[in-house]
Amino acid sequence: MPGKHVSRVRALYRRILLLHRALPPDLKALGDQYVKDEFRRHKTVGPGEAQRFLKEWETYAAVLWQQAEDSRQSSTGKACFGTSLPEEKLNDFRDEQIGQLQELMQEATKPNRQFSITESTKPQL
Repeated sequence: MPGKHVSRVRALYRRILLLHRALPPDLKALGDQYVKDEFRRHKTVGPGEAQRFLKEWETYAAVLWQQAEDSRQSSTGKACFGTSLPEEKLNDFRDEQIGQLQELMQEATKPNRQFSITESTKPQL
């Protein structure tokens, strides 16, 4: 990524890893590895792609922060992390990204995990 974004990128990267501490251990490990791989993979992208990359990860961090807050304030003690991916966003993905998403989904839904992924009846923002 271009030099002027380096401090913004580092701060966002650190913030995401800190936010991951609120996740169940399996999700934290999976999320940390994915974030590290994605940030490494995008080190040399052009300015336009760098802006989109940062915007998406900043949105992710904001959503995760809100979900962690909701989880801390929940009386049930049941955490709910994640959000639905709208079909129109999927249409913007390259084949490589679709493949990564499939791998991530397979990893996250393996049996015998310490967490469960459940369908929500209301949209999570």
